[in-house]
Amino acid sequence: MKYDVFQIAGAILLVLGGQGAVRLLLDHADSGLLGWVPGGFGAQLAGYLVATAAGAVLAGWAHDKAKALGRRNG
Repeated sequence: MKYDVFQIAGAILLVLGGQGAVRLLLDHADSGLLGWVPGGFGAQLAGYLVATAAGAVLAGWAHDKAKALGRRNG
């Protein structure tokens, strides 16, 4: 069960980070959830990219752990 929660959290981070990065690249003024981050465009983009990478790693790790326990097929 805990790996399911981690996989869902990773997927959410992946989606929010990717969507935020694309939105920021298309419209530099629309900083979204990371609008509060000091440092401007570069810092906000880095934050979205870190969230995207962390989400991908977390979801992949959780999937692999659940698969090792026999809870995933592929």
